[in-house]
Amino acid sequence: MARLPRYAVPGQPQHVILRGNNRAEIFCAEVDYRFYLDKLEQACAKHGCSVHAYVLMTNHVHLLITPQHEHSLGKAMQMLGRYYVQFYNYCYRRTGTLFEGRYKATLVDSESYLLTCMRYIELNPVRAGMVDGPADYQWSSYGANALGQVDWLVAPHVEYLRLGASEATRQSAYRDLFKHHIPEESINDIRDATNKAWVLGNDRFKQCIQDQLGRRVEPKTKGGDRKSERYKADRIDKLNKAIA
Repeated sequence: MARLPRYAVPGQPQHVILRGNNRAEIFCAEVDYRFYLDKLEQACAKHGCSVHAYVLMTNHVHLLITPQHEHSLGKAMQMLGRYYVQFYNYCYRRTGTLFEGRYKATLVDSESYLLTCMRYIELNPVRAGMVDGPADYQWSSYGANALGQVDWLVAPHVEYLRLGASEATRQSAYRDLFKHHIPEESINDIRDATNKAWVLGNDRFKQCIQDQLGRRVEPKTKGGDRKSERYKADRIDKLNKAIA
């Protein structure tokens, strides 16, 4: 079965996951993390991508990234992968593939999910039991977004900028978000949408993207979700067509 092309909507954030082949390690030493971040910054600068949040785990990577052009993200990830695999294979005297196929990605509804997705990404080391808090993990964007640490890779999204009029106010407001747990439903929504390449957002956002791209953006609901506004609207539309 042919793979569907990835969603390409310039200016719309995407949550990206890239995993090591067979869940194997892709970072073994500090130099690996630094090289990856350096090449990520170069690839994004060359191909027009803005990174709002990231975390580098031992065997996978999460990015929240906005491509500026239709092919920006694909080209940036291709360039990054080429550089990093060559570097990693040379350093560890290995050959062959490093990553588990193509990266996974989902379009993110900025208004409904952007800040939640940022927290989801930066809390990965905490959920994995590696650290007690996000500030304790070095290889993420939390230091930039919450603490004001210099990180040239991170570009604030407009939703983040709305947290306050000054950098200090925004950082404080952002830290406050971490005092509350992300609902389990939201975590599952983020995981499902990204792993299955669907769109992450509310019904209005999904319908907008579907109309724009002319393709489904979520799986068909078995039997129909009779409580959703979209189901009701579709039902009315079908009845009107039947009457006509």
